[in-house]
Amino acid sequence: MDVALSHRQLIWRRFSRHRLGMIGFVATLIIYFIALFVEILAPHGPREYVARHVFHPPHKIYWTHEGRFAPHVLGHKSTVDYSSGQRIFEEDLNRIIPLGLWVQGDPYKLWGVFEADRHLFGPVNAKDQVYLAGADRLGRDVLSRTIYATRVSMTVGLVGVGLSLALGLLIGGISGYFGGWIDVGIQRLIELLQSIPSIPLWIGLAAAIPPTSPPLRTYLLITLILSIIGWTGLARVVRGRFMALKNEDFVAAAKLDGNGPIRIITRHMLPNFLSHIIAVVTLAIPGMIIAETSLSFLGIGLRQPVVSWGVLLQEAQNLRSIATAPWLFLPGVGVVVAVLALNFLGDGLRDAADPYG
Repeated sequence: MDVALSHRQLIWRRFSRHRLGMIGFVATLIIYFIALFVEILAPHGPREYVARHVFHPPHKIYWTHEGRFAPHVLGHKSTVDYSSGQRIFEEDLNRIIPLGLWVQGDPYKLWGVFEADRHLFGPVNAKDQVYLAGADRLGRDVLSRTIYATRVSMTVGLVGVGLSLALGLLIGGISGYFGGWIDVGIQRLIELLQSIPSIPLWIGLAAAIPPTSPPLRTYLLITLILSIIGWTGLARVVRGRFMALKNEDFVAAAKLDGNGPIRIITRHMLPNFLSHIIAVVTLAIPGMIIAETSLSFLGIGLRQPVVSWGVLLQEAQNLRSIATAPWLFLPGVGVVVAVLALNFLGDGLRDAADPYG
């Protein structure tokens, strides 16, 4: 019976019955797993290139050879069509490139600490190049770069929402708990920030970052910019819930028991709508991801050599890319999948946040 279950158990039971929410949950776990182990999962390094493989088409995987199971791809012969200036690739039936699992390849540092050279899948011979999703204008593997970009784009959303959450809880909590002139001042500030068009504000703040800024500093500044803009909605939600809860009997009892404002807020008020906050945060991450992708796509966000989905989509800005190398849109597929997964997850959490509803 429901009365025998805890609040968390009720939320999980209701969430587990939300089909799209569970799909989003599993997909989100997979995406962040990829972001955590990009060095192992990517067949090649993000900056490894072969000049003669510019706009190399995706390799077709063949699963058998001479009647036995032997995954492989065929090498390509390339010629240049001087009338159009394009490089034409044709399969070379005499050059077989075997594929394997846990193969030796380009060396890397896992999480910047552990040196290794093993990849989950890729060519058995480390000197071979395999383009399962084609190559870009410099002959770099699009699939590997998209996998590496997952870490940057997904962590920008996660870190950005984390900062927005801290600001929203702090400022919204102060506004709702104390009220009065403090509440009036904070609400006018929120209204001022929300009245400014977000895209021009993003562009203006991002354009202020010097082009010569180091990649790590640019990453942190972009995250900070997105967080400064994204906290207002959450602050409004927190303020409304605090105003509804501060007159409840359990809050009055906590005050009479000698608890200070910080303890009352953290131990008594926040737990009452923590699940709702989690749902709001989950729904906010896709907005952060799209914002970073848009800024980087326009060339005013993250820049090379940082690899993010928005940076990679810059390669697909011209008609030649659309016509001759449609596989350059693979990072866009990553954005769509991530945003849909997080939205499904957020919808499921929001519906399950009130298990008694």
